[in-house]
Amino acid sequence: MDVTVVGAGPVGLVLAAELALAGATVQILERRAEPDTAMKAQSINVPTAEALDRRGLLPAAEQVQRETLDRVGPYARTAEHRPPGAGRQGPESRFTGHFAGMVLDPGLVDWSDPDLAAHAATDGARMVPQPQLEALLADHVSRLGVPVRRGVEVTTLDDTGDGVRVGTTAGPVCTGWLVGCDGGHSTVRRLAGIDFPGTDPELTGYQAVVDIADPEKLAEGWTWSSQGAYRYGPQPGRVATMEFDGPPAGLPDTRLRSRGRTPTAPVTLEEVQASLRRISGTDVTLTALRAAPTRWTDNARQAAAYRSGRVFLAGDAAHVHPPFGGQGLNLGVGDAMNLGWKLGAAVAGWAPEGLLDTYDDERRPAGAWVLDWTRAQIGVLRGDAKSAALRGIVADLLNTRAGTTYAVKKISGVTQRIDLHGDHPLVGRFAPDLRLRNGSRLADHGHRGEFLLLDRSPDGAFARLAAAWSGRVNSVGDPHGTPAGVLVRPDGVVAWASDTSGVTDVAALEAALRRWAGAPSSSSSRNR
Repeated sequence: MDVTVVGAGPVGLVLAAELALAGATVQILERRAEPDTAMKAQSINVPTAEALDRRGLLPAAEQVQRETLDRVGPYARTAEHRPPGAGRQGPESRFTGHFAGMVLDPGLVDWSDPDLAAHAATDGARMVPQPQLEALLADHVSRLGVPVRRGVEVTTLDDTGDGVRVGTTAGPVCTGWLVGCDGGHSTVRRLAGIDFPGTDPELTGYQAVVDIADPEKLAEGWTWSSQGAYRYGPQPGRVATMEFDGPPAGLPDTRLRSRGRTPTAPVTLEEVQASLRRISGTDVTLTALRAAPTRWTDNARQAAAYRSGRVFLAGDAAHVHPPFGGQGLNLGVGDAMNLGWKLGAAVAGWAPEGLLDTYDDERRPAGAWVLDWTRAQIGVLRGDAKSAALRGIVADLLNTRAGTTYAVKKISGVTQRIDLHGDHPLVGRFAPDLRLRNGSRLADHGHRGEFLLLDRSPDGAFARLAAAWSGRVNSVGDPHGTPAGVLVRPDGVVAWASDTSGVTDVAALEAALRRWAGAPSSSSSRNR
């Protein structure tokens, strides 16, 4: 195989799909015999939804959202999806999320804000829980012919300089490149010798859906006590707990082991009940688990390098942090989209010099921001008097139109930007909803994973130039309009844009094409 991906979660599935679209042969190794059904992220952000959109998966994601709303509809009116009494249509039904348990009121959001208004096409595909997302992506990679080998664990790896020899429980594997998408306890990261610095945990949290014998003993919403905080609802039986009695620095697993548990051991009903009783100060009784629960901490770490030779890391293997807002899932999908086309270009032999190095350069700042965004929420969530005072101030700020709009923009991902040193305001941003005169959208033309060039020049000058990159650039003509031209990378990031179509604009487009899409097709050759 050209590339072997370790881990069949959303990140590994997205990465494998992108590589397959780029023409690489790819396989996925997954230690679990069956897909993971544990409760994790309950929604996706705008860049993730738009990534699905560009690959033709938006209808499937919209169907998942409809089914999710049908399932939780009676309770979603009090969740962070919409306020009491709001209907399913209009701005009030848009997903907002929360910051440190403080629900963001959709009615306070300025939905006309240019950043939000430019990315509204995927509003109907945001409430996609992680298990359903994995199923959707598994179908996608299956259609692309990517094999997923389950029940296979990686045991050794040897980067030979021209490939990687991987020892597994199913026998040896020889591959051109290896990518670890195998989670926070990544075996690939450990075997590659990549350090994982960061901050040790101060809390342990649980998330579960349970049957409760005496639910009247719990208060709805978030409740703080001297032992921590818990949340009950909005759906019946959904509980989350946080206890701020974490292990000493340098011994992140001590407390869990002292209670007969390790961080990777299955969560039991008794474990969730004990945590809920300690925090609530009641003798509430849980009688059954109705969904696979999860255990988490505020352990926040980022790999010292996202690449070591022919070995890469993506997703939780590259960064871990508290799970607030499902940021980890979205951050990992962003990693996969960024690395997929670049590694595919290297396999195909047309990658310009230094292209693979831009993966770490571009994704590391995004990871660092998410770590700090979630750390800040931990600071606000603590049960001590100082954090409570800070929580009150933050709540006041979030109760303003400007404050809520700011938080929603950050959580949704619409303000993400890569520094690509371009003059046009779109450069480095995720491409906005660009609608064409024929009724289609630019995203509709990206299903094959190529660069997209929107050409609105009067004489088609941009498309004529891009013809030399045939097979890598899909030119879409749409005469007249602003911007006059936009070049979108396969990961959805705008690499070049111009409001005019003169000689200097054509020259700037050529420079961008050479920078990101390599030499023209006529001078490239496949080199594995």
